Amino acid sequence: MAAIPVLISLSSFGAAEVGRHGQLWCAELARAAGADSVEVRGELLRSPDAELPALAGHAAVYSSPEGLWAEGGWLDSAALQRGIAAATTLGAKRLKMAIGDFRATSHGSLWGLKVALAETRIELLIENDQTVTAGTLPALQTFFDVADRAGVNLGMTFDMGNWHWVGECSLEAAKALGHRVRYVHCKGVQRLPAKWVAVPLMESSAPWRAVLRALPADVPHAIEYPLIGDDLLAVTKQQIDIVRNSRVQS
Repeated sequence: MAAIPVLISLSSFGAAEVGRHGQLWCAELARAAGADSVEVRGELLRSPDAELPALAGHAAVYSSPEGLWAEGGWLDSAALQRGIAAATTLGAKRLKMAIGDFRATSHGSLWGLKVALAETRIELLIENDQTVTAGTLPALQTFFDVADRAGVNLGMTFDMGNWHWVGECSLEAAKALGHRVRYVHCKGVQRLPAKWVAVPLMESSAPWRAVLRALPADVPHAIEYPLIGDDLLAVTKQQIDIVRNSRVQS
């Protein structure tokens, strides 16, 4: 089996570390550790006009913190264009967004999304987030069904961990949506008394190996859990190796 392309979502280094060093420093560390590329995080950009051009060529994915549909159910075309522009500046081929407040009254606006995507080479991937409107299996299945009927063919970023935040089964979701998945966010989870937290895969209380088996093996996999340690390069390299070999081990 060919090696899985492994990316690092730069949020994995933590907001404090990214704030201290910047995403370019983190991207260079990720590549030095053996990552194939990185995912730049829009919410962690301090000065986008300066940082995005500096990061050009380092990233395969741009993650927008904005939802496609704003509160009230209207298509946020400006947010989409900001995401496309950022991905274009980076030279990233993919833009990751959540659907936001997509609802029954939003169906007609899919035509606007179709037009916008026809004008760019950037591939939009829909991610399951940690909200009821954009992160549950029923919400996403409804959205994808409506999008299909509107002629908008969209792939998915499958976040393995986020299902737990909305009280759903990650394995059931993987079996239902696996055929749409173009990109996997690898995230282990553990339950604390009051909340779920992200952890490395090997520390996860979820059936992560079974989830991976239900997902495509030939799509990029990104680390999106805390990378912490005195020797951050060594920690990152170790976790990259775990993800890259996860299919062999499973």
